[in-house]
Amino acid sequence: MYRNRTVLSEFFLIGIQTHNVPSRILFFAILLFVYTTTVTGDFLIFVLVSTSQRLQHPMYFFIKQLSLSEIVFTTNIIPNMLGIILLKGGVISFVGCISQFYIYIASGSVESLLLTVMSYDRYLAICHPLQYTYLMGLQLCRNLTFLCWTSCFSLVLITIILICRLDFCGPNVIDHYFCDFAPLVELACSDTTILRMEVIVLSIPIVLSTFLFIIVSYIRISTAILKISSNNGRQKAFSTCSAHLASVCSYYGPLVVIYLVPYRKNSLNVNKFLSILYTVGTPFFNPLIYSLRNHEIRDVWRKYFNVAMA
Repeated sequence: MYRNRTVLSEFFLIGIQTHNVPSRILFFAILLFVYTTTVTGDFLIFVLVSTSQRLQHPMYFFIKQLSLSEIVFTTNIIPNMLGIILLKGGVISFVGCISQFYIYIASGSVESLLLTVMSYDRYLAICHPLQYTYLMGLQLCRNLTFLCWTSCFSLVLITIILICRLDFCGPNVIDHYFCDFAPLVELACSDTTILRMEVIVLSIPIVLSTFLFIIVSYIRISTAILKISSNNGRQKAFSTCSAHLASVCSYYGPLVVIYLVPYRKNSLNVNKFLSILYTVGTPFFNPLIYSLRNHEIRDVWRKYFNVAMA
């Protein structure tokens, strides 16, 4: 017969501890500003791309999906984190903790695959410009994004099932500001070998292979750009890739350190800082990168703003 092996019904998230009230309030205010700006920026990009005929292009279609994934990603983490900061910790149910971890990993994986698809899109646009319209059609864009969302949310279910089969019978304190993999699994009383092996196996196609694909794509893109004879042509080609390349660096930098460097308890504070960069910093800068560095999005935004003010 089925037996519920989970003894603990809730966890206590420590968050970022500080006894200095002004510092805690300042950090809360900064985080609230960052979250509000991030969601607003991503929402505006999503609306602009969805409603503007000028932005009906594969590159902007993928940017719209990236904005959606970041709204899901940040909303899953930061609102709860704000409460933890104010209350100097917070209780989360076992189901809530597992759900938060599931959405966190799945939506983050979606972003990884979308960045990979966007690198392929840039490769086709620069290396095969005459065939680009034929190769990257609207239906292919839809199929690729559908595959990104469904594959990630399906594959991560394997990890979730394995976590739910663990025994949690000891301490229920998670020294983090959300339910991340390493601090959560550290609380398990049963053997986690199979779970850790499964995570490594899934990380290879989702993280490592996508990162290598992006690197290879940009090596070929750089080679093609260098072959362009005119300086204006090279600058224009590079400008179409620079925003995406900046987003890739801000995404994979902290991610590689957090999940590919072996976890150590004494490095938890470093992991928490890098997690803040990954969960707060990267989503905050992405809307700025894609809006400020893209003249077409800026022009559409000015047009909408002028109409609204008229």
